[in-house]
Amino acid sequence: MTQMPPLPQMILEPLVRAALTEDLGTYGDITTRTVIPAGTRYLARIVAREPGVASGMQLAGIAFRLIDPGLDWRVLHADGSRFQPGDTLAEIEGEAASILSAERVALNFAGRLAGIATQTADFVAQAAGTRARITCTRKTTPGLRLVEKQAVLHGGGFNHRFSLSDAILIKDNHIAAAGGIRPVLQAVKAGASHMMRVEIEVDRLDQLAQVLDEGGADVVLLDNMETAALHEAVAMASGRVVLEASGNMRLARVAEVAATGVDYISVGALTHSARTLDLGLDF
Repeated sequence: MTQMPPLPQMILEPLVRAALTEDLGTYGDITTRTVIPAGTRYLARIVAREPGVASGMQLAGIAFRLIDPGLDWRVLHADGSRFQPGDTLAEIEGEAASILSAERVALNFAGRLAGIATQTADFVAQAAGTRARITCTRKTTPGLRLVEKQAVLHGGGFNHRFSLSDAILIKDNHIAAAGGIRPVLQAVKAGASHMMRVEIEVDRLDQLAQVLDEGGADVVLLDNMETAALHEAVAMASGRVVLEASGNMRLARVAEVAATGVDYISVGALTHSARTLDLGLDF
């Protein structure tokens, strides 16, 4: 799988700090403070209960270190690497109370993001041998978009826009409000920066023909088209624009969509419907 360079800790730390603040509440971990004698030390392991692709290990490490900088955190399965049931993903050694206080937040991040990476890898496998790249959308958990999109990269996928300011993406409602495909593309050609990429959504082949005739778009999003229509769209475009297939992209359908020759397949389910992987912390 894809191993990416780590994100800057100063960007990730506020996310982890907010999660720890939520979990510790107003008075901290009263259970651990009550029952664990001060000075008790342990070696703990984050262990996989099922197979998957690692992601979120960087955030898990930040969680432990924010609770106790003296904890020794060792990653054995880096973000982007595959693991099997029973594999140890990381080891944490030090004060038992500190480990227990950070445990849930660390596992929440690692399990959630590994779930996204693993699901992405499943979709990527279905497109193997074709030109199609699997990409995510902005259908992410509020506040966690950066790390969820990083998890998509760990699974071998690609990222679409991070925000509304990344590119011009003209959707069906923009077209309806502006009066049609030609008016929106003419507005883009008249007013958009030469540095800005432009994508426009169509759901019919006659709309694609209008886009190709008018010009002004770099990418065309083919929304909710049947497979036969996607084949026709690829032939019509003949490489003049990048083509992205989207809408109802179930895992079972991805292989046939990828075989049409589209350049990208965007899948909201990579982030909005990923299952959290079962990871545990064992003393």
